[in-house]
This record gives sequence, C-alpha cells and structure tokens, in this order.
Amino acid sequence: MWTEDRIKDYIKKKLDKKRYDHVINVKDMAIKLAEKYNVDKKKAEIAALCHDCAKNMSEKELLNIIKDHNLNLDWISLKNIQITHGLIGSIIMKEEMEIKDRDILNSVKYHTTGRANMSMLEKIIYLSDVIEISRDFKEVHDIRKLAFENIDEALIKSLECTIKYVLDKGELLHTNTVIARNCLINDKM
Repeated sequence: MWTEDRIKDYIKKKLDKKRYDHVINVKDMAIKLAEKYNVDKKKAEIAALCHDCAKNMSEKELLNIIKDHNLNLDWISLKNIQITHGLIGSIIMKEEMEIKDRDILNSVKYHTTGRANMSMLEKIIYLSDVIEISRDFKEVHDIRKLAFENIDEALIKSLECTIKYVLDKGELLHTNTVIARNCLINDKM
C-alpha cells in the first residue's frame, strides 16, 4: 500500500487546487469523526485522501475504465457518468495504490451515493465529504454538529438534503441514496 505522502503527491497532481484543498479538509474531518466513533484513524485518513482521486477525470477517461473492467452500471450512473468517480477511485486505489482493505475501498466507492447498511467508516467518509469545513449550505452547521452527537441522525439529515437538492435541480436521484436513507430510518423503528 502506498504511503500517505505518495497518495498526497498523486492527488496533488491529479486534482486542481480547490479540489485538493477539499480533500485535505475531508481528511481532517474524517480523522475527527474516527476519533469520536472509535474507528481506525489511519483507515479514515487513507479513505478521505483517496475519495476524490478520480474526480477530475473526464467522462471519456471514466468510460474507458468502465469499459476496460467490463463494469455493468445501472442506468442512472450511465446517464450521469461523473457519479462513478467513487467507483473508479476505488479501482485506482486497488490497482495502482495497492490498497486492499475492503472497508476503505467501499468508503470511496459509495461516498457519493451512500448505500444500504453502510459501515461506520463508510458513514464517516460520506459525512466528512458533506460537512468538511469549507462546505457552506443552509443545513451544514446543523449536520456538522449532529455528526458528533449521533452519526446516523446526521446521515439521515444529510441524505435528505441531498435528495431535496437533486429533486429541486430536476436531476436523476440515485436509488442507493434513497435506500441508504430508508435503511437508517428503518433501523430507528
């Protein structure tokens, strides 16, 4: 597995300054949440650093990797190829960075949509991406505070904000996002 410095060098070359700064902010938030919820901080750090490693790839580059790996995408992902940057990032991590930890890989793979029965690390990376310090949307302060009180409640609120945002824009909503929210609601019942 690559060292943290080698990963940072890689993403610094692949991402623009704004995106790189975002990744560092996500890493900082992920470490704080990992401490709060007794999750391996190193795993949180690696997943956070890598979560957007494919973000600045063109649609053509993403599609080439999808084709080369014979990936069967759902129709929603096919209509919005950029949503696959988490999936492609997990492939880059496994094949280039030699990261084999399934929880780290899944945390990157599902950080844009969420999914059913997310692990604690997956929850941390998903939320850290949403609430890192430079994020500024109406509900972020409440979600950020809630993340350190009850991570599942913060996730529900975050997923509901995402759902509303996507619906308001008239865009396609990934079914994993709805399923992630419903699973968390169901767990409360």
